[in-house]
Amino acid sequence: MPHINLLPWREQQRQASQQKFLTIIGLIVGVVFLVMYFIGAFYDGLTAGQNIKNNYLKTEITKLDTRIVAINDLNKKKDNLQRRIQLIEELQSNRNLGTQIIDEITRVVPAGIYLTSLERQGNLLKVIGRSESNNRLSQMLRQVEASYLLERPVIQGIVAGEQRSRLLSDFTMHFYVKSFKQIEASQREQ
Repeated sequence: MPHINLLPWREQQRQASQQKFLTIIGLIVGVVFLVMYFIGAFYDGLTAGQNIKNNYLKTEITKLDTRIVAINDLNKKKDNLQRRIQLIEELQSNRNLGTQIIDEITRVVPAGIYLTSLERQGNLLKVIGRSESNNRLSQMLRQVEASYLLERPVIQGIVAGEQRSRLLSDFTMHFYVKSFKQIEASQREQ
């Protein structure tokens, strides 16, 4: 007789395949969790490394910021010292300016011109005087223009002499004293 199996083999086969399926699913879930754990750990490591780098950069930036503040303070001090030095140099050069102006005026005033008033207001010099002729005044204008110290002469008025001194004409003139930098430049050229 043929051999007939009456045992519920299909059910056992189904249970075996179900058991196999559940085992495979369990292994897959375990492998997925393990992979996810390693991926998470990897990204946590990257994040921690980046945080360490960021903290290092922040500390270096704060150090550089303090250095920048110190450098800016030093630059301000340097600018302040340079202004002081420049002021001292100008004061030093202007120390004898009054004497130089009088000396230069005696050089540019030709014979035949008599000064009655000399007034200085800042860089403006106002001269009031008398002249024997207008030619002498024009000669004085040319000499002021050629001066290393004086510039921009302007005659404001010439009035014919009064009755007691008809030969002399009254005049008013003003001109300017050159700035410290212009004087230095003209002295270097000479």
